[in-house]
Amino acid sequence: MELRQVEYFLAVVEHEGIGGAAGALGVAQPTVSQALRALERELGVQLFHRIGRGMVLSAAGRTMVGPARQIVRDVDAVDGLLSESADELTGRLDILAAPAMASGPIVELIARFRCEYPRVTVRFGELRDETQAASVIEDGHCEFVVAHLPIAGDDLEVIVLGEQEFLLVYPPGSQVPDGPIPLAELPTIPMVFVPRGHSVADEIEEAIRVAGIRPPLAVLSEHREERLPMVLAGIGGTLLEKTMAEAAADRAVVRTVEPRFVRPFAITYDPAGLSPVGQAFVDLIRASS
Repeated sequence: MELRQVEYFLAVVEHEGIGGAAGALGVAQPTVSQALRALERELGVQLFHRIGRGMVLSAAGRTMVGPARQIVRDVDAVDGLLSESADELTGRLDILAAPAMASGPIVELIARFRCEYPRVTVRFGELRDETQAASVIEDGHCEFVVAHLPIAGDDLEVIVLGEQEFLLVYPPGSQVPDGPIPLAELPTIPMVFVPRGHSVADEIEEAIRVAGIRPPLAVLSEHREERLPMVLAGIGGTLLEKTMAEAAADRAVVRTVEPRFVRPFAITYDPAGLSPVGQAFVDLIRASS
């Protein structure tokens, strides 16, 4: 197995196809296709299901993603150690963040880090399930995860970055009292929720149940990012992170809720497995706090 093949494999994963990968790598599409097929022959497994012009990861391919990213980070770390300039850090910083935290403090930290270490590249991906924060680090998918607390993982270190408040958001023209609205007095307007299994969603649903109120369910959406468009389309209300809710205040009805839904969020990592780039990022975070 060659490093080039691993890099091509990850490029196809990250760009969701051979065309996007070839464009990002600056090579011809047949070059990427041939490298992938050679890698599959050497490993003896099929990494992708080829559906029309699309590429979908197989079970073996999904298993390969984490180790492949770890290989690239390890090689980058060696390159950095052998760099002509010992003062110039090179390599790659891998971060996954839950959608609600993919702005604000973490972006500011990345901007500062890139300013100080311009030769380091950053992969900033989406953490779809916050309950998997520890496992994506353990499996090599990334070095850092940004998620709501609590974050499970005995060997992980956690640095708190801030907190988020969740507000009620209703369709334009909704007749609701001025806030804050007591949880036990939520309007009977249908709601858009995400399924259980998301830590914040579970907490909100449990608090509403304990308050003895059960607003009608309009949509149970696995696509968290579609909640606001559904609210603006008039389908129902929901609870959104404060920054998202306030950004939509001119198009929707936004209210605070009593008691407040506030969750701290943090960045977590395995201190025993940090690359030189990762250690530099931790140093910057601690110096900024």
